[in-house]
Amino acid sequence: MRPLKERVTITLDSDIVARLRELADEDARPFSQYINVILRKYLHALDKKKPSGE
Repeated sequence: MRPLKERVTITLDSDIVARLRELADEDARPFSQYINVILRKYLHALDKKKPSGE
């Protein structure tokens, strides 16, 4: 089952948006899907850094 999606509005620096669009195109993904992928990877990496028990 796919996770539920929630529409959000954020403001990003234009240089960040431009680079993310380039990377999304290189990865053949829509912009929002690419952002979701990199945020998920980042959060997973944070979880791995936490000591167990937290």
